[in-house]
Amino acid sequence: MPRPTLSDVAVAAGVSVPTVSKVLSGKKHVSAATRDKVLEAVRASGYEALRPLSTPRVGLIDLLIDGLGSPWAEVLVKGAEQAAARWGFSLVVTSSARPDFDLRRWIGIVRKRSTDGIVFVLSRANQEEFAAVEELLRVPLVLLDPVGKRDPRLSTVGATNWSGGVMATTHLLELGHERIGFIGGPLDTQCSLDRHEGYLAAHRTFGVEPRPGLTRFGDFLVSGGKTFGAELLDHPDGPTAIFAGSDLQAAGVYHAAAERGIRIPDEVSVVGFDDSPVCEMMSPPLTTVRQPLDDMANEAVRLITEELTHRKGSAGTRIELATSLIVRGSTARPAH
Repeated sequence: MPRPTLSDVAVAAGVSVPTVSKVLSGKKHVSAATRDKVLEAVRASGYEALRPLSTPRVGLIDLLIDGLGSPWAEVLVKGAEQAAARWGFSLVVTSSARPDFDLRRWIGIVRKRSTDGIVFVLSRANQEEFAAVEELLRVPLVLLDPVGKRDPRLSTVGATNWSGGVMATTHLLELGHERIGFIGGPLDTQCSLDRHEGYLAAHRTFGVEPRPGLTRFGDFLVSGGKTFGAELLDHPDGPTAIFAGSDLQAAGVYHAAAERGIRIPDEVSVVGFDDSPVCEMMSPPLTTVRQPLDDMANEAVRLITEELTHRKGSAGTRIELATSLIVRGSTARPAH
C-alpha cells in the first residue's frame, strides 16, 4: 500500500496542500480549527510528518535562477534559504544570467560534488534541458514559476497568474478606465501569457473591448517597461491606465511618464505585479498584484524533501498559490 502523501492529508482535512504545509512546519496565520483538522487528518492517514532530516545524503539543495539583481529574486532566494535551513539543508545558489554560464558544465560541477535536489527558476530553459538535468543528476527537481507548457512528470510551484491579471484589470475597470494598456513579459513565458489572458478576461466580463495597439510584450525589466511605456504613452489613443506584468516594468513606466511630464495617478494609473520591496519605495507607492514569493520558495523546497522522504511520491505535483491585489497610491479614477 503506498504511503499517504501531503495531498492525501489535504483532501482528508478539506484544505489546500499549502495549508497542510503551514501547519506541519509550525507557521502562523492558520486558525486553531483548521490546525486541529489537519493534525487529525495526519493521525488518521498515518502520514509521516516531515521533520528536518537528520542525515541528508549531502545536505545541499541547489537553486538555479536567471538572475540575482532584482528584488523579486532576492525574496525568492531568502525564502528558499530559510526553507532549506528548516529542513536541515544548506542552499547553493547559482545565477544562469552570467555570460559564461553553460547548463551542461553546471550539471558536471553538481555531479562532482552531488546535491539532494534542485529548484529551477529559469525563464529560458526548455523541457529537453529539464529532462537532461533529471536524467544526469537523478535527484528531485522542482520548477518554480515554470515557463512553457507543464510537463506532468515534473513538480512545479507557481502563483495564480490568470487570477492576478483579472484582479489588476478589474481594479482599473472599476475605477472607470476603459483605455488600459498592457505590458507583459516574454511571449514564451507562461506566467506572462496567463496574466494577459486575465487582462482580456476582465475586459470581457465588463463588456469593454481592449483598445487595439495598447498591448506590448517586453522582458519583465525596467528597460522594457520604459521602452514600451513610452510607446503606449505616445500612442495617439493613449491609455489612461497601464497594467505592467512586473513591478520592474511598472518602474520603467514611471520613468517614461516622468520624462513626458505625465503625473501618476492624476493622468495615468499604473498597476504592477509581484509586490516586491521596490513598490513601497516608488513615488507614489505602487498598486500591484502580490504573489507570495517566499511561500512559493518554501513549497518548492518542501516538495524536494517530500520526494526524498517518500521516494519520489510527490513527483508531478502542481501547486498554485493565491495572488492578491495590494492597492496603493498609483491608481485613481481617470481624469476624463
